[in-house]
Amino acid sequence: MVSDANIHAGQCHCGAVRLEVTLSEGFSSIRRCTCSYCRMRGAVMVMAETGGIKILQGTDSLTSYRFHTGSAEHFFCSRCGIYTHHQRRSNQNLYAVNVACLDGLSPFDFPEVPVMDGVNHTNDTGQPTRQAGTLRFIPAD
Repeated sequence: MVSDANIHAGQCHCGAVRLEVTLSEGFSSIRRCTCSYCRMRGAVMVMAETGGIKILQGTDSLTSYRFHTGSAEHFFCSRCGIYTHHQRRSNQNLYAVNVACLDGLSPFDFPEVPVMDGVNHTNDTGQPTRQAGTLRFIPAD
């Protein structure tokens, strides 16, 4: 059962896209990825199941991008360019949501974020998903 604490409102930078997200595992699913696209994008993500993302405003402002196998669809605002979420390649029933788009949250609120090995993707290798490392944020005094 998902608690109200797992329901978050969010938006892109310009506010054209507004969404409501129900996180399937709260923030325990937080991660980054080393694949070519995620590496360049640099977002910290959390997971929502299919149906766990409601676009409240700006569906017409969302555009998407697919690469490599084309199975993962990455959504971003066509006005400000901010990545909001994507359908995952390894599990099409899950969406990854950009933590920075959730109201009142920042990627820097999490002192450690697991980094998953997207270069050696489980769908390519047949092996279980591997953690490649940990991203740490240590605030300056």
